[in-house]
Amino acid sequence: MSDDGDYRTEQDSLGEMQVPADAYWGAQTQRAIQNFPISGITFSRRFVRALGVVKKAAAQANNDLGLLDDEQADAIVQAADEVIAGEHDDHFPVDVFQTGSGTSSNMNANEVIANRAAEILGKEIGDRVVHPNDHVNYGQSSNDVIPTAMHVASLEAVEKDVIPALETLAEALADKEEEFDDVVKTGRTHLQDATPVRLGQEFGGYRAQVEKGIKRVASTRAHLSELALGGTAVGTGLNTHPEFPAKAAEYISQETGLGFREADNHFEAQAAHDAMGEAHGALRTVAGSLNKIANDLRLLASGPRNGLGEIDQPENQPGSSIMPGKINPVVAEAVNQVHKQVVGNDAAVAAGAAEGQIDLNLYKPVLAHNFLESAHLLTNASEVFAERFVAKLEADRETCERQVEQSMALATALNPTIGYDKASKVAKQALAEDKTVREVVIDEGYLTEDEADEVLDPRKMTERGILGDD
Repeated sequence: MSDDGDYRTEQDSLGEMQVPADAYWGAQTQRAIQNFPISGITFSRRFVRALGVVKKAAAQANNDLGLLDDEQADAIVQAADEVIAGEHDDHFPVDVFQTGSGTSSNMNANEVIANRAAEILGKEIGDRVVHPNDHVNYGQSSNDVIPTAMHVASLEAVEKDVIPALETLAEALADKEEEFDDVVKTGRTHLQDATPVRLGQEFGGYRAQVEKGIKRVASTRAHLSELALGGTAVGTGLNTHPEFPAKAAEYISQETGLGFREADNHFEAQAAHDAMGEAHGALRTVAGSLNKIANDLRLLASGPRNGLGEIDQPENQPGSSIMPGKINPVVAEAVNQVHKQVVGNDAAVAAGAAEGQIDLNLYKPVLAHNFLESAHLLTNASEVFAERFVAKLEADRETCERQVEQSMALATALNPTIGYDKASKVAKQALAEDKTVREVVIDEGYLTEDEADEVLDPRKMTERGILGDD
């Protein structure tokens, strides 16, 4: 190593490279910076943390197995802990769009941890007292490290971000389900008037949709918890101690508080990433659920005078730069846009997960990036949707009552009493004469006023049963 102003000279198998003097990365990372000036997008905090978790666990396992001495292992563990804590995120500059195995990001982690470990041991950055390959990467390959970090980051995102955020949204919807239980309104199918429903029942449907989404996301745990670590280059485990995979998985579980284990089959774990496709499919489904709920709430809040107007939306911000007083459902629209981004990410994940060739899938970085972006977006969107929109909704009870009384669909309740044909005639006549169903059925002598009150009770129509039956 030699210094040259603000740079130092480091060397890899291809020769010398000039590296910023204060950078913890080394020659291979510097080559990647030069080779991949593609998107300017680097890996997220979750993925960098996961790399630190994997490298720490590997050092601990190798130390237990007598393959790393205590001094080296302790320094690697301390440096990895700093990576886990986010202290060196600026030293992970490699573009997401890189070699398909993620070798550049694996070496980035190896070099950062090796150089920081050298400092911890009282040496200078670039002094290979801790070697990035021989020590930090001992018993590993990019081909098993990157999919391991991918699963660690993805499952942590699911367990610690996505599911809690969806639970927050489900609770907000449950609160409105209870609050709006007594509000009878017009149901709508095909966007046309249908039989009455309680506003609380509709929100109960939204709540159930989110709760089922939580179960769908949680069901991906079994496959995301499998770790490729220990397969090295092609899945055979060459240059790895037989006990290393299980020991490393145990340490990863301790670090994350989640239950990780060695992959059932290392060849599948490195050559195919069906688990990522499955798990992101669950995220896409949840995004679709949120999109449907957001769209419904936008429709129900449309107006305020010339729309459905059944719920009052929060006034989060002015809605127009030209129309004074206009308020738009901006938070719901943000949720709609998150759905579109997640659908796009899902296309990338589905394509990438299906593109393994022989013994290695070469889309690991883009799979990890898109999954973690979707998880991040869904987490934040769910929380904002719950707190800044759903929780602030109010029912317009007067509008709901007026509209349900005017609905032609009330005639449906007449079927068991006067038959479908007469009920249809009543509905058409009510529409043509701008009368209520109740008025027509009494005027035509089909029911007395008391009978009409009994059969055409909108509240009773929101429960299973045959109205007018003794």
